[in-house]
Amino acid sequence: MTMAVLSWVLAIPLLGVMTGLRTMTPIAVMCWFAYLGQAGSQDQGDLPVAGTWAFWTAKLATVVIFTLFALGEYVGDKLPKTPNRIAPGPLGARIIFGGLVGAIAATAMEGSVIEGVILGSLGALVGAFVGYHVRKHVVEQSGRPDWNVALLEDVSALLLSILALGIITG
Repeated sequence: MTMAVLSWVLAIPLLGVMTGLRTMTPIAVMCWFAYLGQAGSQDQGDLPVAGTWAFWTAKLATVVIFTLFALGEYVGDKLPKTPNRIAPGPLGARIIFGGLVGAIAATAMEGSVIEGVILGSLGALVGAFVGYHVRKHVVEQSGRPDWNVALLEDVSALLLSILALGIITG
């Protein structure tokens, strides 16, 4: 019961917030959890999506594609001409992918997909704006290059996505 509550009030919104930081990292991590759970034993770490609309997340091709997208985003984020995350296009993508990871997590927990979409999307919106302003503030106050702070965001998005999925999968 406690893990189910933590999943809904902490893990799904956290996946959304991390999507606000890095659009492709949470979905890539989610695909890895689904794929490794399906390929290995059905014990802990399994994101049960077999037999649901989200079955595609457990396919090797999906894992490879989203991992490449996440790696590309890590590189692209540091380029000077990359639009900021709160510009309409990047923000829209974050909200959509936040809703998607929320829906997949809700499906895996046999819960309400609509609630998962709402929690993930709102988390992504919060993550995008808070992440933008925190990164801007840290760069201005510390005098450090932007890419240093961006690397910290990369690592945070990855590790906290793994933590959130660890909570969801028990």
